[in-house]
Amino acid sequence: MKLSIVSPVYKASGIIPELVSRISHVCESEKYNYEIILVDDGSPDNSWKIIEALSLQYPKLRGFKLSKNYGQHYAISAGIHKAQGDYVVIMDCDLQDDPAYIPQLIDKSLEGFNVVCTIKQVKKYGFLRRLTSDLYFFIINRLSDIKLEKNLGTMTLIDRKVADAFSEIKDYHRHSSMVFAWLGFNRGYIETIQQPRFSGKSSYNFRKLLSHAINGVISQSDRLLKVSITIGLMMFGLSILGGLYIVVKSFTTEFEAGWPSLSVLILFTSGIILLMIGILGLYLGKVFEQVKNRPLYIISEQTDPLI
Repeated sequence: MKLSIVSPVYKASGIIPELVSRISHVCESEKYNYEIILVDDGSPDNSWKIIEALSLQYPKLRGFKLSKNYGQHYAISAGIHKAQGDYVVIMDCDLQDDPAYIPQLIDKSLEGFNVVCTIKQVKKYGFLRRLTSDLYFFIINRLSDIKLEKNLGTMTLIDRKVADAFSEIKDYHRHSSMVFAWLGFNRGYIETIQQPRFSGKSSYNFRKLLSHAINGVISQSDRLLKVSITIGLMMFGLSILGGLYIVVKSFTTEFEAGWPSLSVLILFTSGIILLMIGILGLYLGKVFEQVKNRPLYIISEQTDPLI
């Protein structure tokens, strides 16, 4: 059995040496046949130079540098595509996911699970970050056809069958956890305790999390379009009721339509129309990006010879 540990790297120059050291320690202690794959997602710091230097110290470390910052899930995709192991473990580089859980992931997988996910039991975030995280999962689970468990961690193990199936997915816009869920297979879970970030600050803020959630929904489901149709039908029904009310009032009482109510109605319906057009535009934009058929990422450098 060969094990691949994949980690996307971005602004992590102060973390990478400790990350590689901890992963190596766990894998050597368990006597795994393993490889470590670090994908530098266009980091503006000297992360790549550190990866190159560490690859001389750790023969089982393979580094890949993307030509620009494509995003976390593209870096994860690159790592999975390059992984050669029978099992692939995906984990963030910030060490909030402890490499010590790798043996538990493997043991759980050996029970017959193709995908083993982590559920974070303790979150070291403040109130605002917890709120945005909860909102993130709420949006995904309410507006997409794929359901993600609350507090689902990035640290995930997939076997070779799932890794090969993942590599066949050609979606330009992707969310790795949602793709794993869409693929199906047998899913198992282990509980983990999330650690504080080893160094630096997370690059995810509220705006990025919200954008990430919306992109995940649009790329995996057409439910937003169905919601827009539902809202349109509701507005159509309300307009019929409003029209009947005006007709009845015109015959029974002295009825004069007020300018304020008319203005509010026009603004409201115009806003709904623009919102629906905006949702349609988002989907159209995703289609435009997909039909370009561009590569998901471009590797500019790697530590082992280019193949």
